[in-house]
Amino acid sequence: MNPRCEKRRTYYILGFYLICLLIPGALQGQSAGQAEPDTSVRTLAEKNISADTVLPSSGTSGINKKRLTGVLAVQGALYVASVTGLYFAWYKDYPQSSFHLFNDADEWMQVDKCGHTVTAFYISRIGYSTYRWAGVTEKKAAWYGGLLGFAYLLNIEILDGFSTEWGFSPGDLAANTLGSLVFIGQQLAWHEQRFSLKYSFHQTGYAQYRPELLGNNLIQQMLKDYNGQTYWLSGNISSFLHKGSRFPGWFNIAIGYGAEGMTGARYNATGQTGATIPGFERYRKFYLSVDVDLTRIPVKSSFLKGLFAALSFIKIPAPALEFNTLGQIKFYPCYF
Repeated sequence: MNPRCEKRRTYYILGFYLICLLIPGALQGQSAGQAEPDTSVRTLAEKNISADTVLPSSGTSGINKKRLTGVLAVQGALYVASVTGLYFAWYKDYPQSSFHLFNDADEWMQVDKCGHTVTAFYISRIGYSTYRWAGVTEKKAAWYGGLLGFAYLLNIEILDGFSTEWGFSPGDLAANTLGSLVFIGQQLAWHEQRFSLKYSFHQTGYAQYRPELLGNNLIQQMLKDYNGQTYWLSGNISSFLHKGSRFPGWFNIAIGYGAEGMTGARYNATGQTGATIPGFERYRKFYLSVDVDLTRIPVKSSFLKGLFAALSFIKIPAPALEFNTLGQIKFYPCYF
């Protein structure tokens, strides 16, 4: 692989994700205080739910055509710019082929598939937030947002399918679909996200053995070193309790998944540029921890609401228990 091309792709993807993650936060800040009061339901404060949760639609349209036009225009521009940019930053440097499949379901102990699921979940959330901001009804916004997350990542899978270096991955498609369905299902059932998918990362010592594959620096390793990535299902307790509960609305319980000992996708490498790579044992890790749902912290500042929404994909560092397939149980005072 071309290292310069790999570096361009890494920074390109990270930049695109950062832009997307800022969108719901910006919309949330703009919409603060603009919603008309609804006396037929409890207020957001009374329900102690997240600030970006939108109450069920009363059935009327209420679409703001100017906002909707802007949303569609921005989405179209981002789509064209991102897919075009990704092509020139990555795919054009590799030979093209006829469309073909590639089975990578057994790679990286499925940690990469968790990343696909989380990405689809948050693109769906972003799409939903923008459609609701434009006045689209709750049900339609949930479906349109979820389909946006699925469709955007499907385009990337199709590009992979025409590249000789990769191929269309059914495993990636399944993971993308799961992420969108997790968002759609919760929004339709509860009109909020009681379970969030989250990400955390810590640097490991594995990247030093294969920096071209696992990353040369912190930013690249955050995307490429699956040994340091943990993906979480973070559940909000108060959303399942009765109306008058005094339980903190921001307190979550999270379960996480990760893996370690990987210096190759399927099998570990034994040597690199003449140097011997230690024979690491590959194993899976499962976590139990506490978490904070930043979007449910009651703040009045529009800036803080937007900031908390943009950072809500990050699992807060906290004490954690690890159970791994080596038969070990470990306690971390502060795990990230």
